[in-house]
Order: sequence, then C-alpha cells, then structure tokens
Amino acid sequence: MSEVFVPGPSSGLWQICVDHLAQELPEQQFNTWIRPLVVTVEPDLSKATVQVGNRFKLDWVRAQYAARIAALLEKVSGERIPIELALAPRELFAKSESMVRKFEGTAAVVESSTIATSEDAPGAPFKNRLNSALTFDTLIEGTANRMGRAAALHVATSLGQLYNPLFIYGGVGLGKTHLMHAIGNKLMQDNPAARVLYIHAEQFVSDVVKAYQRKTFDDFKERYHLLDLLLIDDVQFLANKDRTQEEFFNAFEALLTKKSHIVMTSDTYPKGLTDIHERLVSRFDSGLTVAIEPPELEMRVAILIRKADVEGAVMPEEVAFFVAKNVRSNVRELEGALRKILAYSRFNHKEISIQLVRDALRDLLSIQNRQISVENIQKTVADFYKIKVADMYSKKRPASIARPRQIAMYLAKELTQKSLPEIGALFGGRDHTTVLHAVRKMATERQLMTELNRQLHLLEQTLKG
Repeated sequence: MSEVFVPGPSSGLWQICVDHLAQELPEQQFNTWIRPLVVTVEPDLSKATVQVGNRFKLDWVRAQYAARIAALLEKVSGERIPIELALAPRELFAKSESMVRKFEGTAAVVESSTIATSEDAPGAPFKNRLNSALTFDTLIEGTANRMGRAAALHVATSLGQLYNPLFIYGGVGLGKTHLMHAIGNKLMQDNPAARVLYIHAEQFVSDVVKAYQRKTFDDFKERYHLLDLLLIDDVQFLANKDRTQEEFFNAFEALLTKKSHIVMTSDTYPKGLTDIHERLVSRFDSGLTVAIEPPELEMRVAILIRKADVEGAVMPEEVAFFVAKNVRSNVRELEGALRKILAYSRFNHKEISIQLVRDALRDLLSIQNRQISVENIQKTVADFYKIKVADMYSKKRPASIARPRQIAMYLAKELTQKSLPEIGALFGGRDHTTVLHAVRKMATERQLMTELNRQLHLLEQTLKG
C-alpha cells in the first residue's frame, strides 16, 4: 500500500484519492505507478508532496498522473492543493528498478533481481496469468453484460470458430477483464493442455521492448505465435507505438492462421480507437464487437448482496438498493463502496444499515451530491449537442432539440436521486410519463446504437468528473 503521512485535518485525503485511482485505472497501471507513491499532505492543506523512486518515474508521473491527482485532491478536500513532485530518499525505494529505458514513449522497467527468473526466461515454465477466481460462475449476469457473456462463453467452448477476434469494449470497471479471465479459465478447465495467456497491452509493449533489447525475438515469437488463446486487455494502450503495433499485427495474423482465438478489450469500439494503424483496426473489427454497459439497478443490487455474502457479511436488500442507487457507474466502484461499508461496520461493531452506509460513504455521497445536478446535466448535454439550455425547458419539438432533451432526462434519472415528477418539473413542467418514455427509449436505443452509446458514455464521464 502507498505510505501516507497526512496528520490533522488532511488525514485520509490521499487514501480517498488512491481508492478513486484504483477504480479508474487498469490494475497493472495502478500497481506500477500509483501504489508505490509516498505522499505527504501538509496539515493546513498548503501543499502535497509526491515522492517518486527515480528520475524517469518522476517525469512519467508528472506527465501522466499529476493533473489527475491534483484534481482528485481538490475534489475531496474542497480546496486547491499545490502538488510538488520530488525524488524519495533511496532507502524508501531500495527495490526500485535498476534498468529503465525509454522506447516509443513508454518504458521497459526490468528489475535486475528478476531478469534471470522472469517467466519468459529460457526454460521457465509457461504462465497463463489467469485469475482463477474470475469465472462465469462468479460473474453476475444482467442486461448490461448478457450479450458479452454469451459471446464469451461461446468462445470458451468453441475455440477458433465464430467470433474471432472477440472485441469487448466499455468503460472502466464494468467487468471486461472478468469476462476475459472467465474465457481462459473455462478453456483450461475443459482442456488443461491449452496454451492460454492473459496480458495487459502495456505488458505486450514491455515484452516487445525486452525482445529488442536482448535480441530474443525467436523467444518472443514462440511465446505469442504458438498460443491457443490470447487475452489482451486495454488495446488502446498500443496507440502511437508503431513497432509494437507491427509486432502485434504479426502475432495477430499468426494466431488467426493457426485457428487460435484472440479476445481483446478496450475503452471504445474499434473505429473509435485513435493512433492505431488502420490495418489493425480493420482486424479488430472483423470478428464480433460487443459493448459492456454500466450495470442496471437490479444487477448492482445482486452484485452487492453476492459480494457481501462472499465476505461473510449480510447486506439487507433495502441497504443494497440504497447503495446501488448512489453508486451507479461501475462494478469496481461498487466493490470499493462495499469494502468501506464492511470496514466501517466491523470497526464500529455495528450491523449494516442505511444510516451506517450514510456514515461510511459520507465523502463519496457528498462529492456525488455536489457534482451532479439536473441543471448541470442540462447544461452539459446542451453544450454537447450545441443547443441552448433554454431548449431543455421549451415546448419546441424538432428532433435536433427533442432528442438531446430526452438524453438529458435519461441521464437525470440515471445520475441523480430525483423522482420522475421532479425531473419533469425541471424540464419545463413536463408530466412524469414523458420522462419515463424518454428514459425507456434511451435505455433501449443505447443497447442497439453504438454511436449513441458512445455519446452517452462521454457525457457520463464528463458529468462524473
């Protein structure tokens, strides 16, 4: 865990930021760049010092994460806290990396103590990197992931046939990675001899770098080109890395030629990827592309009750509904909320109740209530679709106005605690049935229309900050 020195009124600020970043970032990114940080927040909130292990990491954190850290600290504290990056004393990072080389805008970070024992070293046993806990049985199914789950199960049981490649896209923390591990675990259960590999795209970049450095491309090709199933997470991280994309294209072609299967995830659909070679995008789009949506209310409730049960706790249904109504964006955020609730309950020796949840999630609820209002939604949607905010309340009905108005109603229902009549009142005194029609229409069309889903996802991310 990150070491935190935050006395007095600043206590807990950095830990809340860490929780947010853990939900936002892929696990490998979080563990590599955020978890090792040592952060000191001054008691009067006059400055936050972020200590980093070496000069390269300092430059990388400043370029990639400093702005987000500053924004989170301001959001949590309500004040702007200046960020200062500094090199940490050597003793704090005795195990920091001994070899750091830049390559195509990223870094290959190789610890000298692990080079000889790396899993891709000659003679080392092959590791599939699967998480055995992430299976189809442990995945909660709902409208949001039903199509993705069905496609994933088909791949796991009919390798190399339909849906090759399978491209799964959606926002952070919606269960894309869980689906990939479930495919791999199902295949390994049915065929223990299968050669399966799960990796994050950043690991593929690192492996290409090491192959260039060590001149071991024969080993690299043997590792990737002979797989039966390649599961690669967050392919958007291949952007702007020309040589890495070239090697991925070669591996892609080799695997398809031998009827192996490729499953990928991304934060956007194939044609929405930027700075990826067109021929790669074309390959990504040649199989089946499925979207994973934010979980609907009933699915969020089921997830909370199931995960609380796994932790040996009982979460009453009405409490689960309260949490689910307030934590809407993704499964990872739900899990983070549940961890806080369980810790608060155990620490205070109190049973889980709605009041306990209010206390345990006070920071999260206050941020949410401060940040998202119907008025904010109306302004954001009006700006996005280039109409006037006044059009949200008007009686005008041309499609260029009516559709953004329906989208704003849908988002108001999804992102606030307002009732249908309350939302209708804020949209020029409209009847609650008008709001209900808009909500149902947008929810249905979101499932069917890729471009609408992309626009809604962008609006949701903008509103949630």
